[in-house]
Amino acid sequence: MTTEKKKLAPRDQGAPDYKKNLHPLMVKNYGKWKYYDKIKPGVLKHVAESGDALYTVRAGSPRTLSVDKVRAICDIADKYCQGHLRFTSRANVEFLLAREQDIEPLIKEVRERLGFPIGGTGHSVTNIVHTQGWMHCNLPGTDAVGAVKALMDELYEEFTNERMPARVKISASCCSINCGGQADIAINLQHHHPPTINHGNMQICELPKVVAICPVAAIRPAKVEAKDSLEVVEEKCMYCGACHGQCPSMEIRDPNTDTLSIWVGGKSANTRSGPSFMKLAAWGLPNNPPRWPEVGAAVKKLLTVYKGSAKQYERIGEWIERIGWARFFELTGFEFTKYHIDTFKHARTTFNTSAQVR
Repeated sequence: MTTEKKKLAPRDQGAPDYKKNLHPLMVKNYGKWKYYDKIKPGVLKHVAESGDALYTVRAGSPRTLSVDKVRAICDIADKYCQGHLRFTSRANVEFLLAREQDIEPLIKEVRERLGFPIGGTGHSVTNIVHTQGWMHCNLPGTDAVGAVKALMDELYEEFTNERMPARVKISASCCSINCGGQADIAINLQHHHPPTINHGNMQICELPKVVAICPVAAIRPAKVEAKDSLEVVEEKCMYCGACHGQCPSMEIRDPNTDTLSIWVGGKSANTRSGPSFMKLAAWGLPNNPPRWPEVGAAVKKLLTVYKGSAKQYERIGEWIERIGWARFFELTGFEFTKYHIDTFKHARTTFNTSAQVR
């Protein structure tokens, strides 16, 4: 007796095989690229050992796209790029072209039909990577999406030109957990008090999970009116908001006290100097929608000083390391406060233990 082998459905979990979606010239010359050149801001040319050339046109997108906008992007890619495009980690759209004569018609259509700027390559301000903000996230204290839109309106010229000393990566996060990540300049929300607990509604939360999520063990079980609840040890709490992400009955957001901060010097690359964490530059900026003018002014001031003082190819963290923090605060005009002093008890490796304070 034979049993018929059942046909299984294709696997759809895990990362897909990216090679299936590569441009034909990428497949042909995979691992055999010789060099690349910058034709102009936003346009790159990659040349293979075979002599083949692949052109990339980079456009800045708002990240949050409607279905109609995505279809328009795909139409342009079908028309000029054999259907091939990609989104970068910083929400840029890169159109991949095999024919140089298609570059200008594509740019014209991207600007007129999509309304996207061309740029973000070389020594420019890249498109800002950001968290979801009020549109989607479950614990935002500010709107990263709106703040990024307002800021990029002011930095438009620095995206479309390559006139910075080096590439400047900016990120924005709508809560203290900082999903936006490390960057040359990072805009992060800061809370200033522990969460307010709604004890009457704590039964909707998994209390052990909320206790476990706290990174500094500031949350512990408690009985309130004979019901299981939680309490916060205020002297331990660092106001990160992780508990609110697990339990909406622990509200940490406060429109009257939440502020924004600017951090500088974050870097993931190994070029010239190793990766580095960012450090606090400006503290207590107003969380002031819909345009966040104080944040925009601080970022523009920082970029102006950096552009005028840094050496070529010097990233922001490397520039600060060279001139020293005292000079940095002098040039930027940012106020130095007690919050700039690293006194966290587990930060021994970051203490400035030298007498040669710069």
